This record gives sequence, C-alpha cells and structure tokens, in this order.
Amino acid sequence: MNVSNDPLHGVKLVQILDELVDFYGWEYMGNSVHIKCFISNPTVKSSLNFLRKTPWARTKVEQLYLRMLAEKNKKER
Repeated sequence: MNVSNDPLHGVKLVQILDELVDFYGWEYMGNSVHIKCFISNPTVKSSLNFLRKTPWARTKVEQLYLRMLAEKNKKER
C-alpha cells in the first residue's frame, strides 16, 4: 500500500481555504497572497472560482497552507 507523504494529498481546495480563513483570517491572507478575492469582499466561493482558474495563485495558497501546517505542528510540540 502506497502512503503519500505529501500533506496536500487528498485535501480539497475548499478545505484548504476554510482552514486558512479560520487560522489566519482574510486580512492576513490578502497581505500574504495579493489577490483581489482575498482583499475586496472576500468569500470562499469567489476565492475558489479564482484559484481553480489561476494556477500561480493556487500554488501560493497551497504554500501558505503548508506554512500554516508547520506553524500548527510547531505549537503542538
């Protein structure tokens, strides 16, 4: 049985956004990833639409998610 070491494996984009919003909030996310859907009237729905069409932005959001996981892991130790 193959088990992926990729922390993004099996994680849906909506789950990534929900966790990021809960952990950081829209303002921090907008400052970290400069995209309009995080800054101006942010919603998960508008962000999902944009991120699904924009690979470079999705990559930045995934990197922010990985940083969040590392921060959570550090706090748990």
